Amino acid sequence: MPEQTVELDLVFRALSDGTRRQVVERLVVGSASTSELARPFAMALPSFTQHLDVLERAGLVTSTKSGRVRTYELVPTALGVADGWLA
Repeated sequence: MPEQTVELDLVFRALSDGTRRQVVERLVVGSASTSELARPFAMALPSFTQHLDVLERAGLVTSTKSGRVRTYELVPTALGVADGWLA
């Protein structure tokens, strides 16, 4: 399978879930910690971090850790694969 197809599948899989789309929408505003991103959702933190892992594997977000705080940031260029396919 060509690499671009794999990337496209990962992006669309990541965006297929409403929780993950809401996280992406929130990150458009700016970076945020795990707890800040999780706050609006009624789920356990380990379940929520699985959503963040999917977004990170798809290349849609990156994370950095400072002490005990992990902060996520949107990678808008990652949506270019989907944009190119849709065009």
